[in-house]
Amino acid sequence: MDSSDSKDANEFEANAQGNRVSLLREFWDFLKHNKKWWLLPILIVVLLLGLIVFLASTPAAPFIYPLF
Repeated sequence: MDSSDSKDANEFEANAQGNRVSLLREFWDFLKHNKKWWLLPILIVVLLLGLIVFLASTPAAPFIYPLF
């Protein structure tokens, strides 16, 4: 193993031990840096549909069904 491989391994270990970023924070950084703002409405719709599916399995279901 040469010095560049050991340097890469040390850098990998240092990154693995560092603070973890939440999924939402990582996604927000992705949107901000890559200018992919068109993904935001898609994400909001998917989250709202997930919320409706979740509420459909709770006692709130009779109040959700008239929406459709």
